[in-house]
Formats: sequence, structure tokens, C-alpha cells
Amino acid sequence: MRANSECPCGSGKAYHQCCGRYIDANESVPTAETLMRSRYTAYTLANEKYLLKSWHKSTRPLTLDLDKDMPTQWQGLEILNTRAGGEDDATGTVEFVARFSVQNKPGQVHEISEFVREAGQWCYLDGEVPKAKPARSNKIGRNALCPCGSGKKFKRCCAP
Repeated sequence: MRANSECPCGSGKAYHQCCGRYIDANESVPTAETLMRSRYTAYTLANEKYLLKSWHKSTRPLTLDLDKDMPTQWQGLEILNTRAGGEDDATGTVEFVARFSVQNKPGQVHEISEFVREAGQWCYLDGEVPKAKPARSNKIGRNALCPCGSGKKFKRCCAP
């Protein structure tokens, strides 16, 4: 990723001033939300090394299956809620929605992630999918904004 490129986490900052500080320069992550944003960015970069390093040892898998044959196109991160996870906290929770597409099929990950800080380092511990609220309709109008988060109309973005 080019240093002056906008960071994929949606902060509006340049990558090297945002998540690049943690992914590439090994700076200490100050909050749980910052770690969530940097982990999302690492997924957009398929950076398995950073993802595993920032995962708590008690729940960390041996490897990640970042499918190279059908790469995920990450399209946006929205932080919905944070609880604790500040610079003086030992634990924190971040609820987020990450939008993506695989082979031009849109999808999203909605998770409530738990973070813990040990020896001054924030780590991703675990996450759960929140219970779904009843949907009004699964149909997306052609002139509605695309659910992938691109900001474009559905008919000009992910509609078949």
C-alpha cells in the first residue's frame, strides 16, 4: 500500500499516519477500537502475520485461511459501538460491520468483538455475531444506496 494512500479503516487519514503505524512500524496500539481498525486494514491487505500477532494466544488459530483463489474485496468498516477499551482499560468491546464482496457478491461481517490488554498490548480475544433483528424486507430498490457501503446506487454498483 502506498504510504500516502487513504487508510482502508475509514478514518480519513493517510495509511502511514493511521493503521500503517501499527501494522508496518510496530507502534503500540492505544485503544481497542484502534486495534479493531488496524485488524480490518490488515484483512484488506491480507496481512496474516499482523492478524495473528494481534490475536490473543488463548484463542489464536495456527493459521488463517485468507483465500488467495477467491480474494475478498473489503469495501468498508463501520464502528457501531465501543464499550471501554480506552488507554486506561484492561478490556474493551467494539461492535462493527465490515462490508465485502467475493466474486462480485456482496456480504458483511457484523460482530461484537472482545479485546483484552496484557503487558500493555491490546489483543483481539473473541467475537460474537449479534442476534439478528427481524428484517423488513430483503429486497433492495434499484435506486437505494448499495448495501456494500460504496455510497453508490445499488443499480450502479452491485446489482446484477
